[in-house]
Amino acid sequence: MDKTNNLNVKLPLIFLLSFGILVFASFLAITKGAVKIPLSEFFSEQYRAIIFLRFWRVFLAFIVGAGLAVSGVVLQALLRNPLAEPYLLGTSGGAGLAAVVGVGLGVSYLWLPGIAFLGAIGAVSLVYLIAQHQNRISQQSLILSGVIISVFLSAIIVAIITLSPDEVMHGLSWWLWGSLRLYHPGLIVFVSAITFICIFILYGFSHELNALSLGEEEALHLGVDIEKVKKALFLLTSLITAAIVSVSGVIGFVGLLIPHATRLIIGSNHKILIPLSVMTAASFMIICDLLARTVVAPIEIPIGVITALLGAPLFITLLKKTNKNVK
Repeated sequence: MDKTNNLNVKLPLIFLLSFGILVFASFLAITKGAVKIPLSEFFSEQYRAIIFLRFWRVFLAFIVGAGLAVSGVVLQALLRNPLAEPYLLGTSGGAGLAAVVGVGLGVSYLWLPGIAFLGAIGAVSLVYLIAQHQNRISQQSLILSGVIISVFLSAIIVAIITLSPDEVMHGLSWWLWGSLRLYHPGLIVFVSAITFICIFILYGFSHELNALSLGEEEALHLGVDIEKVKKALFLLTSLITAAIVSVSGVIGFVGLLIPHATRLIIGSNHKILIPLSVMTAASFMIICDLLARTVVAPIEIPIGVITALLGAPLFITLLKKTNKNVK
């Protein structure tokens, strides 16, 4: 049996196992925390409010993980760069700076996600404007523009927070490391609608992504309208990332690690890679959020710290394994 047939046989089992891990992680995240909920009292009135809040938190973790992972999958294929990740295009810097300025101006916390979303979209637009030349966007120019704008905006954020005497402003440092402490169902539903619609459309580009993974010349020979597809993919991934950053802050490694890990298991066919990345990333985010809430409870660690502490050694391990396979 060749490698492709062997993978086709294992695929249903891989998806079933991923779904089982996702369900188990969600159950743990709802029942564990500063207050533990006994299984025998799961449906009792006493814990109903806690379960309600944790349900929305698990749902947000699912959305954030799925969106970041799919954006990472698409950008890595599009830019043919294994280090491409959702924040490459300046969304984190734009959202963070807008939020910091909003707090400095005394804007209510309820409006901060909307302001952060506009900041992220503004930063991405600036990156596109800088990278664009004669109505074309080269991969190298886009990456360099994204890095420059991200570093520039991050420097302004750090300067504002450091120089500000306002303790509220210092409290915004959580935005730079991420948090899922958002208990606003209406806002979560709105962000999930943007994320799911964009993921669904991106899945429709699976054929084009498979072709672009081979290189632009090969994609052109396969009938892909490269410039049109690139603009559509950049727009969709930017919308996802901006929506996610606006409600969770900056959470690193998910969009970098999960696509690599999933690709190592099932290959680069995006019709399979995208849905499996959604489930893998959702489970990873739910587990990381559970650790963030419970490791030193009742103090909560920013979830970006957990994803970095777990993600860095995992990514190095995957990198070593990939290099070994190449040899």
